[in-house]
Amino acid sequence: MDTVLTRTQLVAWRTAIFGIFFATGLGFATWAARVPSVKANLGINDFEVGLLLFASGAASILGLTLANVVLARWGARRGLLMGLATFAIGIVLVGFGADMTASFALTATGLAVMGLGMGATDVMMNVEGAAIEQASGKTIMPLFHALFSLGTVAGAGVGVAMTAWQVGVAPHLWIVGCLVVVGGAVAVTFVPRREVNEDPTDAADAPTRREKFAAAIAVWRDPRTYAIGAIMLGMAFAEGGANDWLPLSVVDGHGGTEAQGAIALTVFSVAMTAVRALGGPLVDRFGRVWTLRILAILAGGGLVIFILAPSMPIALIGVALWGMGASLGFPLGMSAAADDPAKAAASVSAAATIGYVAFLCGPPILGWISHQIGLLPTLWILVALIALSGFASGAAKPIAGSQVGAGHHR
Repeated sequence: MDTVLTRTQLVAWRTAIFGIFFATGLGFATWAARVPSVKANLGINDFEVGLLLFASGAASILGLTLANVVLARWGARRGLLMGLATFAIGIVLVGFGADMTASFALTATGLAVMGLGMGATDVMMNVEGAAIEQASGKTIMPLFHALFSLGTVAGAGVGVAMTAWQVGVAPHLWIVGCLVVVGGAVAVTFVPRREVNEDPTDAADAPTRREKFAAAIAVWRDPRTYAIGAIMLGMAFAEGGANDWLPLSVVDGHGGTEAQGAIALTVFSVAMTAVRALGGPLVDRFGRVWTLRILAILAGGGLVIFILAPSMPIALIGVALWGMGASLGFPLGMSAAADDPAKAAASVSAAATIGYVAFLCGPPILGWISHQIGLLPTLWILVALIALSGFASGAAKPIAGSQVGAGHHR
């Protein structure tokens, strides 16, 4: 039987998970902001940088798949601390490899450890976010993801400052790694112990764990998993495509300057973060399904406007709509996957894996296609994937017993 939480305990729990989302965004952006310095320190080319990124991305996928096992074996509190500690250790190792020893192998190992910890933490913090939604009866998953975005902004900003002040990669990453693990250790103390969230108590729970391991496999046989995955796949391509190719599309596709490309990416990021911060009440009003359908229309329409734009101001309008529309697919997909608390970890892990595969594989696939036909024509593929996400939105309808994301309109 789960403990009934007081208002104060619920607020503390929510604040702790806000902090964990922010910390993971901060840690990820800290590495991303120092990539040019890492490249120079190691004396590597763009292909070798791509190998480093692949090491991190592939390990993230492994972390996603292991997260539900970690939750079933050690519970949410210890699982989150283990994930954050692994993430922080990876950040520290990257500092050693990229700065102190100038070792490509150690840097790649650090990134793999970092990716493993981040992937596992990602699932667990989303499971916690969904549990908080269920406890509060309000849609707040978009706000959690907005905190991750704010963490990336903070990490990028600090990275710019560290570079300008000529602070080495190692001390910069070590400080952030320490902040992540210390902050995580404090945050998990406010995560309540709950049987439904897989916090084991004694050996008598062993059969239950075995059932949960079986459930982790069984979730891949559930058609709803793949439908939710389709929602996340389309929006992951929409988001990842912008992050990786939008500035270049402005320059090569529309003949803009590099500064205009940076402005376009900023407009996209601001639009996405704003809707994530403010989108919860919208979901509670109209429900997940209609919100996702409306946003798919916005994202697809904005992308079409950007592709066909005759001028830069119109292109930027399209970018803003694209960012707004792509904002909630991933967080609402996470919420939908976690509707059943008994299967939350396994379902979130499976859905997140589909989304992250899109993040990992999408950019090189789009890059290869754009090499054949050009960047702007390639973006029509994203329009089709966004449409797929919109058509799959019905899968996000809350299951029986869940009031989160149902909306006032039935």
